[in-house]
Amino acid sequence: MSLFIPSAWAQSAPAGEPSPLFTLLLFGGMFVFMYFVVIRPQQKRRKEHAKLVANLGKGDEVVTTAGILGRISRIEGNFVVLEVADKLEIKFQREAIHAVLPKGTLKAI
Repeated sequence: MSLFIPSAWAQSAPAGEPSPLFTLLLFGGMFVFMYFVVIRPQQKRRKEHAKLVANLGKGDEVVTTAGILGRISRIEGNFVVLEVADKLEIKFQREAIHAVLPKGTLKAI
């Protein structure tokens, strides 16, 4: 025997491996949890945003994802032209609209 290395003691074998059914149920439970916590709420938000974008109209006061406030002066296909100040218009994609504000919000700011 070596002076610096003590002799090793063998460990007993583990009591048993978990059954494949348990592992399958664990992964299935994790998927169901992720579906209800992550996937389903995201789908709901996406549907609400699509509905908001589809219902945009001329004169609506909106805020973009960049935080720019403006009034819709015209809609050109997939683009929206916002009037952000007198005689100043900016063109955005429809998907960039974050929320529709109540009428009169721009005057109050």
